[in-house]
Amino acid sequence: MGIEPADILLAALGVVALGSAAAVVTTRQIVRAGLWLVVTLGAVAGLYLVLTAELVAWVQVLLYVGAVVVLLLFAVMLTRAPIGASDDLDRPRWPALTVGGGAGVGLAALLLDAYRWTRVDLPPPGRAEVLGAEVFRHWVLPFEVLSVLLLAALVGAIVLSRPDIGARGE
Repeated sequence: MGIEPADILLAALGVVALGSAAAVVTTRQIVRAGLWLVVTLGAVAGLYLVLTAELVAWVQVLLYVGAVVVLLLFAVMLTRAPIGASDDLDRPRWPALTVGGGAGVGLAALLLDAYRWTRVDLPPPGRAEVLGAEVFRHWVLPFEVLSVLLLAALVGAIVLSRPDIGARGE
């Protein structure tokens, strides 16, 4: 029982995802944090591809990388938020490291205790048709509410960035 190539790829993508996620929370520049978030979400999509969940991987790319991160960066640039290093981000890091490290150790201990390195038999793979029918039958309204919320955030960013909109002519 040797090491499978898929296991090596999973480990490599996991390292990329963890490293870029650490870069997201440690960088002092918000645009770079957004770009590191793209790398993190891309690595997670790669993990889904290795696990043969192609539909979930492409939904991850389209929704998160293609929409949410672009909207985040667009809103940051429209509102003229400080793009460079910011002094208000210089806070003590030990509380966050303590909470994050404790949560990570706790989750690792929970998973190791629950599975104890046993192999889990997977059910037969589903089809995208069944998943699509389920999503569009029961989850259409939450998707539409989310799209309206993102549109409202975009319009709000434009209004905040343009002082001439809404100004009264005297």
